[in-house]
Amino acid sequence: MKFQKLCLAVTVLVTMIAIAPASATCTNANLIGVWGYFVGASVGHFTADGAGNITNGSGTVSQNGVIGTQTYTGTYSISTKCTGSITINFNGGGSSTSNFVIDNAKKGAEVINTDSGSVAQGFTAAEGLVTCGLSGKKATFAANLFGKIVNTGPVAYVSQVILDGKGGVSGSGTFDVAGTIVTSPTMTGSYTENADCTGTLKITPSGFSTLNFNFVVVNAGKEILLLETDNNTIVGGNMQK
Repeated sequence: MKFQKLCLAVTVLVTMIAIAPASATCTNANLIGVWGYFVGASVGHFTADGAGNITNGSGTVSQNGVIGTQTYTGTYSISTKCTGSITINFNGGGSSTSNFVIDNAKKGAEVINTDSGSVAQGFTAAEGLVTCGLSGKKATFAANLFGKIVNTGPVAYVSQVILDGKGGVSGSGTFDVAGTIVTSPTMTGSYTENADCTGTLKITPSGFSTLNFNFVVVNAGKEILLLETDNNTIVGGNMQK
């Protein structure tokens, strides 16, 4: 019996030694397929080929409250320690660089922009296996959005958002606008969702004007990354099932 236990212990130890280095090692192949991101005041998605190249990049950005869109290509490099860097080249001119650390079982990464004079951070997540569009299936999300409204101050929204699968929105939440707390008993709205897992969301909380967002679906449909597209807003975040 003691011999059997010793053999089992040795087997487990050898297995752990064999697995540990492999599970902690990364390559460019870990970034492959479609990935969504929320970094600074921008949200979008891109395609990585697993060999260091970025294509089909597109996103929505708020530059001090002025909303615009971007398309780009780029390159990336991932070290064996699961850290990396990415350079994107915007169509029409200009570029941007970021560093990142892979997490979420190699299905996501924490990102920080490294452009001089810029302070922006966020994250990226794999789109995963998901079929996007108006499926008719209802889904309930917990939303956490934050940022600021120009000339008003910081804002934060935490709410329950129910998508009915047909383009309708309902829910309720708590809203902090420059330190004034408002609890909304109802929230209505509408949304669109495209086959490429991008979409738009309109929500009208009781007592508020309509809020408009662009979004990207990630994490196999379990998470949505959003950026408000109303002028003079720098607001975004995510919704999770």
